[in-house]
Amino acid sequence: MLRSSDTAERQIQKLQRINAALIRRMDIIDEARGSTHALSQAAAVLEREVVARNLDLERALADLGAINAELASARVAADEANRAKSRFLRAASHDLLQPLSAAKLLLSHLEDVTTDPGQADLVGRIAATFESAEDLIRALLQIARLDSQRVEMNVGPVSLGRLFQRLSIDVQAQAEARGLDLRFVPSSAAVLSDPVHLRSIAQNLISNALKYTLSGRVLVGVRRAPGAVWLQVHDTGPGIAAKDQERIFNEFERLSHSDQPGTGLGLTIVRRACQQLGHKLEVLSAPGRGSLFRVLLPLADAASLAPKDKVADAREAPGPDAAFHGRTVLVVENDPAMRQAFSFLLGGWGMTVLATDGMEGVGRLLQGPRPRPEIVLTDYRLDQGETGVQVISQVHAALGRAVPALIVSAECAETIGAASSHLGAGVLEKPVAEAELRQMMRALLGAAP
Repeated sequence: MLRSSDTAERQIQKLQRINAALIRRMDIIDEARGSTHALSQAAAVLEREVVARNLDLERALADLGAINAELASARVAADEANRAKSRFLRAASHDLLQPLSAAKLLLSHLEDVTTDPGQADLVGRIAATFESAEDLIRALLQIARLDSQRVEMNVGPVSLGRLFQRLSIDVQAQAEARGLDLRFVPSSAAVLSDPVHLRSIAQNLISNALKYTLSGRVLVGVRRAPGAVWLQVHDTGPGIAAKDQERIFNEFERLSHSDQPGTGLGLTIVRRACQQLGHKLEVLSAPGRGSLFRVLLPLADAASLAPKDKVADAREAPGPDAAFHGRTVLVVENDPAMRQAFSFLLGGWGMTVLATDGMEGVGRLLQGPRPRPEIVLTDYRLDQGETGVQVISQVHAALGRAVPALIVSAECAETIGAASSHLGAGVLEKPVAEAELRQMMRALLGAAP
């Protein structure tokens, strides 16, 4: 009996364990069913959230597309407005430079023939007024070229020593007139830059320093840096507060204490040219401590420098005016006032002047017993699509030999120089000063074989 009772108990316990296990399994199944339902509900909610977010994203993308389209349209409009402004400035500057150039040449001739002191003083005042107008027009034209993004940068090795020599000649008179000590520290460094624009950068920085320095000195020099040099212009002027060091590069910007004459565009030109060339520009200054403007220039191999320009050397060296007496010059200029101004001026130098307005006139002048031109002075853009380059080629072909030639134009000197380099012609931009014209023509005649 005990054995049967023990067996029954064990069977009951076993059944209880089985029952407990079944109950736990049923609980698990019920929990799973509940979880599945909860998951199903969560998935439904998530799906609705995803749909809502997708709709929000689609709307945001549509809005972003509209904004991007508006920005693109605004960018195109801004670019076109900038190009239109540059075209206007170039055209306006060209149209203004023509009569201004003629007036300056006529004033130069008047200065030569005027003997009355009162009249000479009046002519000098008029010339100074034209000089100010010329500075403004030239600055506007240069900014228009830089803003157009089409200016050609002819980057190559540039000797800072030669650059300093030429700058010293250009700005020494300005320093002496203001009673300032202007010094250039000699340098043997060669750098990679565009020689025309680097000269403009340095000249504007030096002129700015001379303009705002009331006493003391302006020092121009070079400081070494890894793989580069800093071109530095240091002055003992009033200095510039940190809050003003950015806005001095804006067009026509003047500090409140500035009462010096000028265009207010020199530093703007410096920044634009540095940006185009990729040169770093810095200003270090504080009130009462002077200013240091500097430009970082990559070093070049000094051995790659071109031989010194003979015409440039001659341009810097004075020479006798007798170089012009009895010489024959062919003047080709389609603007009647400019043609007359050149004729007056060059005739006053003792030259025989043959003047005409284009290639047809050149053909007539080169026929018959007239004296043959020893130098050609021509505008670049003439009527009927003709150019000064074509005129020079025409003269060379007619005479069977090359003669010195000079193109004087209101257009970009770099562009004209590239187009006429194979002819060895000199280039000057209008309005041209008599001294500049005299030096260039003397150089060309002196360099002629």
